[in-house]
Amino acid sequence: MNPITHALAGWCLAEAVPGLAKRDRAIVVAASLAPDLDGFGLLPELLTRHSSDPLFWWTDYHHALAHNLLFAIVATAVAAMLSRRAALLAFAAVHLHLVCDLAGSRGPDGYQWPIPYLAPFSDLAISWDGQWALNAWPNIAITAALLAATFVLAWSRGYSPVGLLSERADAAFVDALRQRVQTDRSGQRADSTISASGVSRRKDVRRIER
Repeated sequence: MNPITHALAGWCLAEAVPGLAKRDRAIVVAASLAPDLDGFGLLPELLTRHSSDPLFWWTDYHHALAHNLLFAIVATAVAAMLSRRAALLAFAAVHLHLVCDLAGSRGPDGYQWPIPYLAPFSDLAISWDGQWALNAWPNIAITAALLAATFVLAWSRGYSPVGLLSERADAAFVDALRQRVQTDRSGQRADSTISASGVSRRKDVRRIER
């Protein structure tokens, strides 16, 4: 899946545990994105693909170096050094990333990405025959659902993932979101009042006619 989906999944995972500090939430989101660090070879591979000595760093290392149990343990250890409370969530976030990729990362050529879960100690790779394409509708639906959940959480709790980058921007975003929801609710109440008033007037007219 794409990084936006992974980030939103990590955010919602962190929000499932009440009382996490901003730093803890940032650690969990970072852990949910971290396995894609093994995609570092994309640019060198693109730049050298027409050369006499092309680099296949993306082909050889993506979904290999960091999509495994060993990387999850390393990421958990790093998280524990920063915040013990976030350590287990970081472990879960890495595995959530792996599950998402196992479900929806098939390439345009039909190649189904396996997860070399026990690498480098074993050649065992986990795959799923039902893996859908990266741009398939289930990925779009999952991203939309996670985005909707993030908006609801931002409206109810007063902060969003934007706050990981800028508290001022986050405050502006949440304020705009709440004002929009309040405006929509006010409009619905006004429509209901007008509708009820119209019904009442029609009843009054019928009484007069009688």
